Formats: sequence, structure tokens, C-alpha cells
Amino acid sequence: MSVTQAEVRELKPNRYMVIDGEPCKIISISVSKPGKHGEAKARIDAVGLFDDSKRSVVHPVKHKISVPLIDKRSAQVLALVGSDVQLMDMSSYETFELPIPEEFRAEISPGKEVSYFEAMGRRKITRV
Repeated sequence: MSVTQAEVRELKPNRYMVIDGEPCKIISISVSKPGKHGEAKARIDAVGLFDDSKRSVVHPVKHKISVPLIDKRSAQVLALVGSDVQLMDMSSYETFELPIPEEFRAEISPGKEVSYFEAMGRRKITRV
């Protein structure tokens, strides 16, 4: 798995973290003041990269969490196969299939170039 470790206090909005084994993009972070017998806590709201579900967690500020390594790449569309698209990576020339997101269904055609990201062994098309 391609993840690193980071403390909660190092996180910022629009960065990434792993919640329940799912890579997520951080929407907001709010930090409470330390209490009489405890340390400061951070509430993190995030959205899953692959399932678009909202998640929130509360951790101490010194807690270590997993941060996924996001690899942003480009690929060329080779063929449309039903509701999937066959792509060829522009740097490694590897071919693979991905499902076509609803918002890009009309724009994707053979020969076009798309951007996608890879995180934790999974891929998703982000831009045409």
C-alpha cells in the first residue's frame, strides 16, 4: 500500500488522509483547545475519493494517521467498452480499463487525453 504517516497537526484542507481504509480529501479541520486533563483534539471532515461519501473523525493533535500517496497521471483513450473506457498511460504505455464517470460520458471519445489519479492501488478519471 502506498501510504505515509503524518501527525494530525500537519494536515490542512485540500490534502489527503486515510479514513476507514479509504483515501479521502480533507474539507475542513477544526481544533479544540486542550482541556484540564487532556490534549487538543482535531475534528476532520473529509470526502472519499472513490465513493464520494462524507466522513468525519476526531483525533488528538499528536495522533499519527495514514496519508495516501496520490499519483496524478495522464492517459490516452484507446476504445470505449460499454460503460468502461480502455486507456493507455502516456508515460509507461500500460493499458487498463476504468469505468467512465457520469460527468465525462459525453466528452470521452477514442484518441482524447484524460487525467487520472492512482491511490492505494485504485484509479479514477478526474479530467478530460
